[in-house]
Amino acid sequence: MIVLEFKAKGRKHQYSAIDEAIRTVRFIRNSCLRYWMDNKGVNKFDLNKYSAVLAKKFPFANELNSTARQSSAERAWSSVVRFFDNCKKKLPGKKGFPKFQKYCRSVEYKQSGWKLSPDKKSITFSDKKEIGKLKLKGTWDLWRFDKKQIKRVRIVKRADGYYVQFCISVDVIEELEPSKSTVGLDVGLKEFYTDSDGNSEPNPRFYRTGEKRLKFYQRRVSRKKKGKAVGHATRTSNRRKAINKLGRQHLRISRQRQEHAKRIARCVIRSNDLVAYEDLRVKNLVKNHCLAKSINDAGWYQFRKWLEHFGAKFGRITVAVNPA
Repeated sequence: MIVLEFKAKGRKHQYSAIDEAIRTVRFIRNSCLRYWMDNKGVNKFDLNKYSAVLAKKFPFANELNSTARQSSAERAWSSVVRFFDNCKKKLPGKKGFPKFQKYCRSVEYKQSGWKLSPDKKSITFSDKKEIGKLKLKGTWDLWRFDKKQIKRVRIVKRADGYYVQFCISVDVIEELEPSKSTVGLDVGLKEFYTDSDGNSEPNPRFYRTGEKRLKFYQRRVSRKKKGKAVGHATRTSNRRKAINKLGRQHLRISRQRQEHAKRIARCVIRSNDLVAYEDLRVKNLVKNHCLAKSINDAGWYQFRKWLEHFGAKFGRITVAVNPA
């Protein structure tokens, strides 16, 4: 399974329709969660049926495609399953009891409710939310894949615009010639990692580098909140713009960290037949308030996930070793 992402280009009323669809997804997800709390023995199929009940009861829910409503119910069920799994594993501390969502950023369709253009450079959503036709901007080639391989289509809202994601069922295994080398990695804060051969990769510290700009935009957000010299509508609009600029800066840092972890992990996997790394519990490490910011900035967890992904893709062996 791979995910291809494109920037969505549309008109203002289309973006408003996407926002309305996202709000409907949040409503259905929270309603299904309440239904699970109030009724014992509810399973995944009961929540899917309840999403249809909500569509009959609320006209705005009926405007959303039926598969999108089912995906919303599945989101509620996934949070329930995660809670049960944490209880079975007897994890210390809180087990993550499902909570109602205050913010939602995406709406997901299955294999209906949308249609690709013949040149696959635009997509049209045909439900009653009236999202309509969106142009797709990106470098990935959708024409390589058959429509039957596209299992999900997701519209995601971010600080810098709207994106369309395609979840495609395809094998991503590539065969490489054996490199006849193995390596062990020791991640750290001073250096991003140091391998068993003595080579090291510098830690870019993206958050530390962009922290000055983040503080600047955060002050702008706080100042707009306190301002009372202008009207309420103007103050609300200016505050929304300030929040968007702050979100764009956070998004930029997040993307930098993600691309760095992806690039380094790919190079390490392609160069070695076996890669051993520390089995770190980052969730526990960040409880140290003196080092939490630096640990999160390093992106160890993302690096590990990309190591495992590329290891499976290129047929390499990845081993998580006890840090002790």
